Amino acid sequence: MADVGLRKVGDAGLNRACLPRSLGLAAAFAVLLGACAPEESQEAETEAAPEPSTFEWKLVTTWPKNLPGLGTAPERLAEMVDVMSAGRLKIKVYAANELVPAFEVFDAVSEGSAEMGHGAAYYWRGKAPIAAIFATVPFGMTAQEMNAWLYHGGGLELWRELYGRFGVVPMAAGNSGVQMAGWFNKEINTPADLQGLKMRIPGLGGEVFQRAGGVAVSLPGSEIFTSLQTGVIDATEWVGPYNDLAFGFQEIARYYYYPGWHEPGPTIEAIVNAEALNALPDDLKTILETACRAINQDMLDEFTARNAGSLRTLVEEHGVEVRRLPDEVLDEFRRLSAEVLAESAGEDDELSQRILDSYTNFLNDMREYHAVTEQAYLNAR
Repeated sequence: MADVGLRKVGDAGLNRACLPRSLGLAAAFAVLLGACAPEESQEAETEAAPEPSTFEWKLVTTWPKNLPGLGTAPERLAEMVDVMSAGRLKIKVYAANELVPAFEVFDAVSEGSAEMGHGAAYYWRGKAPIAAIFATVPFGMTAQEMNAWLYHGGGLELWRELYGRFGVVPMAAGNSGVQMAGWFNKEINTPADLQGLKMRIPGLGGEVFQRAGGVAVSLPGSEIFTSLQTGVIDATEWVGPYNDLAFGFQEIARYYYYPGWHEPGPTIEAIVNAEALNALPDDLKTILETACRAINQDMLDEFTARNAGSLRTLVEEHGVEVRRLPDEVLDEFRRLSAEVLAESAGEDDELSQRILDSYTNFLNDMREYHAVTEQAYLNAR
């Protein structure tokens, strides 16, 4: 009977090697349950995997709250990161002056009082004059060309090398495309009309305007309307029809000039405190970079889609006069832009010179290539 019982146990798929031959059936089962079953201590040692760490960041911007395009982009960025990270990286967005003034965003991120910022590189020229190149250059690269340089032409690596001096990591996070030249209450017919004209215009474009005889004034977006309304400035550039309509510039300025020679494709940046970024696990770093790259394209798409209808509204409903800058004025701006760009690297800064060389070489390649592709097609169309 014992042999039959053991054969049945074996037929049930149990390991006969666990059974001493001298034991009876009942004892065999006792041994079997004790020796072949998993040990309780092994189960006790198995612990649940720890929950992943969560991070809570502050993001400060240079933009007024809820400004279409520029102001809403960092909000969408934060939402995207929250979803992609399953809530492990939460970013709270603060508009200009909610936590820090608009032009102190870079310092806040560099010092670590905020983990992240959203603005434009030409606002930080006081930190490094060459930084403005990573926003835009008068008569320089378009949004498409800037993205090509940053992502596939070595620009991003140079940008990060420059900002690394300040403990900050930059990422492209938006672009408005070609802007308008700005709002004026007097006609611009010759370069002489620029003499003494006070205009809100930042970056390298502001330096060019200054050399053309104007007075370049740097103001955050939240101060432009009142400054133009009260005569603190005589003219202003901002972005383009989509944003300008939201600001209400049509209520206080008559002439709307184009093209935006000063900002042909301004890159908007997300800047991240280097220590905060390094504290993230690799997957969250990748999520953050991916979200910035998505927002970079999304903002450009939004401006492209909304500008046309907004310009129509400005003209048809508000009677705005849209005018082209005279060739004589554009020629003067172009001549001065070449001078400003050539001087932007400084005399002794090897990194600035490498940045300038990289930018200008890539621009020359784009100029030659797009002459027979994008520009040729648009002319044909």
